Amino acid sequence: MRRLDKQITDLDIINEILNNSEICRLGLVDNGDAYIVPVNYAHENGIIYIHSAHEGRKMDILKQDGHVTFEIEHIHEIIKGTKACNWTTRYRSVMGKGFITIDNDIESKKKGLDLIMRKYSDDITMEPVYDERVLERMTMLIMKIESVSGKQSGNWNEDY
Repeated sequence: MRRLDKQITDLDIINEILNNSEICRLGLVDNGDAYIVPVNYAHENGIIYIHSAHEGRKMDILKQDGHVTFEIEHIHEIIKGTKACNWTTRYRSVMGKGFITIDNDIESKKKGLDLIMRKYSDDITMEPVYDERVLERMTMLIMKIESVSGKQSGNWNEDY
């Protein structure tokens, strides 16, 4: 990282970003072409769970090579300046590398979906009940994080 003053080294902050952000962008390589896809996800203990259809470009690529990069941006705010080149952004984000396993085991799907539903649902008391036909039509992608780094800009000493 070029700007070490922006590096996040506190694992609690990195986990906060992983746990509380809404979109993960996966970076894949398709026959030499870069391909980025935004996904909903949940994170637990160094694993990112992503639900997916069985088919599509993302799945075709992952079946060939499960190595991915990812980016997750947390809070961000554009701070306007008085001059054109005087603007900045306040943000926190993580980037990393991982390996995705395609998992079609029903219990793995339910575990991943439980985590995803808890993350995005306003009703944390909701007891998820999954239609078996829906479970059959989806795949759970399980990404083991191999490396991660965090970066931030702006004043993070004040409450946000």
